Amino acid sequence: MTDFRPLPRRRFKPGTIIDHVILILGSLFMILPVAMLLQMTSVPDLINMKTGPSLMIGDQLDDNFRKAMFKADGFSGVNTGLRMLWNSMILGVGFAVGKIVLGMMAAYAIVYFRMRFATLAFWVIFTTLLLPLEVRILPSYEIVQKLGMLNTYQGLIIPLVASATATFFFRQFFLSIPEELVEAARIDGAGPIKFFFDILVPLSRTMIAAMFIIMFVYGWNQYLWPTMITTEEGMFTLVRGIKQITQSLDGTTLPEYGRANMLALIAILPPVLIVVFFQSWFVKGLTDSDK
Repeated sequence: MTDFRPLPRRRFKPGTIIDHVILILGSLFMILPVAMLLQMTSVPDLINMKTGPSLMIGDQLDDNFRKAMFKADGFSGVNTGLRMLWNSMILGVGFAVGKIVLGMMAAYAIVYFRMRFATLAFWVIFTTLLLPLEVRILPSYEIVQKLGMLNTYQGLIIPLVASATATFFFRQFFLSIPEELVEAARIDGAGPIKFFFDILVPLSRTMIAAMFIIMFVYGWNQYLWPTMITTEEGMFTLVRGIKQITQSLDGTTLPEYGRANMLALIAILPPVLIVVFFQSWFVKGLTDSDK
């Protein structure tokens, strides 16, 4: 027999409504600058200089995209948007992979090797968080210059791959692994290398994913270090190239704000896509402690 009784009406709590309003307003607040950037990309550069952001939507979007991706700037004719995108991708991926590898190796040595000063070594590494790049940039630049690594990918990546943050998170993760698992691996004849690659690395996949997202975004957004290390236009990253374009005021030539804004939108996409696609891994890597 069919029951035709009406379903009970769902009551909305005032707290739930307030929470949703706050979330919607926060989302709009975050999206508004991107929408303004997109609008300024669609209008001519002269209108951008005269009026700034407005509600007018122009027809320059396709033209600015072609100029941003395929037009070269400067004297060499090689620093197109595609080239700068490639350089930024190499910097971001190399940065993330290098920090993860060194962080895992350092944490593995600190946690599982019976060293007398392991705890002291960890705290020495951890205190390097108090020394940001700006503090040690001059000696780092001098070392890179003496090693002949200016205008190279090695010079962009290697001096910055040491990471106290990755070492700290992997150390905390390794400490949470049950001791029984270590004993079982030792009984089965697994040596240090086999234990690391066959047991620790598979268990650390979510943590590796979380660290990759954090370090990739950090490396992708680097501006000061690539500015000092790269002087050749073919080695410019997107962040460096955007700044170069907006400064190109020569005589009566207008700065290409539309092209620079389009490059800024393109520069946003890779970090956003990585965070969106690996969001569940990111949250699980930082919060899940089940082994």
